[in-house]
Amino acid sequence: MPVEIEESTRRCTLIGEDLRIEGEGPDIEIVTDEQMHMSVALLAGQRVPITEAEADALTVAGAVDSRRHLKASVPGSVI
Repeated sequence: MPVEIEESTRRCTLIGEDLRIEGEGPDIEIVTDEQMHMSVALLAGQRVPITEAEADALTVAGAVDSRRHLKASVPGSVI
């Protein structure tokens, strides 16, 4: 699991390939990566792909949710 959340302090750890970065929930932004078709957590200039469940858990910890929901019916959508 690439995300660890300390519920009592809302301190979050993002774990990626050769990367382990920690920060406060509100310092994390969650965005949609249209090419990968998934959510990505951004912290201190680093990008970590995450599941939707992990994205939801990070928003509970205070992360900024900047995801865009992609739909096949929207012109220009990658889906």
